[in-house]
Amino acid sequence: MRRSLVWIGVAVSLVFLFIALRGIDFEEFARDLRQANPAWLALSVSFYFLSVGIRSWRWSSLLQPLKSVSAGRLFPIVVIGYMGNNIYPARIGELLRAYVLRRDEGIPLASSLATVLIERIMDGMTMIAFVLIGLQATPVLQSDPRAQQVIFVAFAIFAGASAVFFWLALAPARANRMAGAIIARIVPRRFQGALLSVVHRFVQGAQSLRSPRRLAAVAGSTVALWLLETLKYWCVARAFDLVLPFGGLMLVNGLSNLFTIIPGAPGAVGTFDAGGMLAMRALGVNESLAAAYVLTLHVMLWLPVTLLGGWFMLREGLRWSDLRKAEEATA
Repeated sequence: MRRSLVWIGVAVSLVFLFIALRGIDFEEFARDLRQANPAWLALSVSFYFLSVGIRSWRWSSLLQPLKSVSAGRLFPIVVIGYMGNNIYPARIGELLRAYVLRRDEGIPLASSLATVLIERIMDGMTMIAFVLIGLQATPVLQSDPRAQQVIFVAFAIFAGASAVFFWLALAPARANRMAGAIIARIVPRRFQGALLSVVHRFVQGAQSLRSPRRLAAVAGSTVALWLLETLKYWCVARAFDLVLPFGGLMLVNGLSNLFTIIPGAPGAVGTFDAGGMLAMRALGVNESLAAAYVLTLHVMLWLPVTLLGGWFMLREGLRWSDLRKAEEATA
């Protein structure tokens, strides 16, 4: 069954890769690739690892009610998790970092996975906000007042949903009660237990958000790390002499990362690229240059953290068999 899911993911990635690269002049694409300035690419990596450092600090804050673990100690575990996501299907890297945290710090898997769930929700909310902001940079929306109104309504709905999330995060008992009542009414009985388990996990992870000050710090760090990652997108654009508005790069960042929610091959091959190309097309960038940019960006996001994660994995004394142990322990 697991093997069949892997092949399904590969097929999904190939479809999205075809969508991303359709209509590309590959001779022009190769010429654009050769013009990339390596100095800008190297600078992009530094911004990316700064964002990983902020991720480590954010995770440290979320874990605080469970155990005090420094951001410096968590940094290699976060990098190992990214490495796992990049080379194994089903985002198993998230399970791996929870497994390492239990092994080294004694934090229960369910508790650390709850904090990972909170991270993913906040990342997703930030990416949606980036898309809504970035759409303002697209030529079509700049010239169409009706489209501007649609974006304003979408942003208002998003702001309302975000307010509800933070309100529930500050009152986890209320969230449990509301979720239980809603699930009991609208969800078939056979699915209620699994869904309630997810909700309880979320509430458990939200313990660290009961303090308004910590909630603001975690939310602020989430925005900061994604803005730093957008600076990486800007550096790669400069490597190709691409001049794009920062809002446009937020759109590329938001769409490419939201597309990775779609289950595909490890490293979000195809899905990330399709989202990035959709944004670049909306910004009016030449197809071949856009493809060279998006694929180079993907490599620069994938390669450095995967190599560093492999080194940290060896340093931590982990073996590939630990990936299976992490999966079994989580189940």
